[in-house]
Amino acid sequence: MTTEHGPPRFENDEERWAAVVRRDHAADGAFFYSVRTTGVYCRPSCPARLAKRENIAFHASLVEAERAGFRPCKRCQPAGLSLAERQAQVVARACSVIENAEELPSLDALADAAGMSRFHFHRVFKAQTGVTPKAYADAYRSQRVMSELERGATVTEAIYAAGFNSSGRFYATSTGRLGMTPSAFRSGGRGAAIRFAVGQCSLGSILVAATQKGICAISFGDEPNDLVRDLQDRFPQAELIGADEEFEQHVAEIVGFIEAPGRGLNLPLDVQGTAFQQRVWQALREIPVGSKTTYAEIARRIGSPAATRAVAQACGSNNVAVAIPCHRVVRADGDLSGYRWGVARKQALLEREAAELLLPNLV
Repeated sequence: MTTEHGPPRFENDEERWAAVVRRDHAADGAFFYSVRTTGVYCRPSCPARLAKRENIAFHASLVEAERAGFRPCKRCQPAGLSLAERQAQVVARACSVIENAEELPSLDALADAAGMSRFHFHRVFKAQTGVTPKAYADAYRSQRVMSELERGATVTEAIYAAGFNSSGRFYATSTGRLGMTPSAFRSGGRGAAIRFAVGQCSLGSILVAATQKGICAISFGDEPNDLVRDLQDRFPQAELIGADEEFEQHVAEIVGFIEAPGRGLNLPLDVQGTAFQQRVWQALREIPVGSKTTYAEIARRIGSPAATRAVAQACGSNNVAVAIPCHRVVRADGDLSGYRWGVARKQALLEREAAELLLPNLV
């Protein structure tokens, strides 16, 4: 079984049987199994009582199972949507309700609309998106505030246009959402202090910048001055402060991770994005070092299986290279696709991580 380029593939009967025994939802759609004594075929995750191994056969598709004379199981309904797919649809509808509501619907209302208990809906929503319904709503509305501020709205207009029913409610956590106060964000970072440093690594020049909340930029380039100008363009009114000794340690940690990915990277981040982007970025951070996945698989994981193109755009909007590892996402055919800081750097990062995984086996 491998997950390097997307969903797991179960390549022999031993792996397929193991998936059936553990009722592995990840195996749904990869194959089906039939039970000779009952005449039915099922998904690998079917919760029905497990049949004896000698009575089970495996099929590559439901068509193959039906041609062999088996009928679909009434319990797991293998000809319909899988449980994961049904849950993804439920969460996608809930996200749409949240995004279009003038006031945040209660958890009970969302759960009732989904036909689930309050507890079960909360658990499914968080499992699919990586955040709670309330956190999703807050992130979405915060992005609307940012969009309104960028269009020139006053701070008060932006807060109410985004659906916050009081300015106090937004201000209570605004720095956690924007990385700075709303008025500072609107004025290009006026009054905000951003520390930064430019250094060199094997991938060329690297710039690291941080607000008081955490790292807000990690970027690569060929010319250090270009990286600094890009930071200035993003926050033209902010106070850009050259790095001190403490901040240099963060830069050294990031460069060290680039050169030896196996050591991991655990720094606080201050990144702003839409609720959808936040879901994508959280999914990216869960990809292990040395692994790759596809845009389609990320879309499936966050409960938006049709949003492959939007996932690719969210990857391209990532401002913190390697800390949010968008370089680990490739096309379904294995092609590296694009990378904000150059495909050659993406390939170099992937090759280095793959080599790092082999080191324990070579010792």
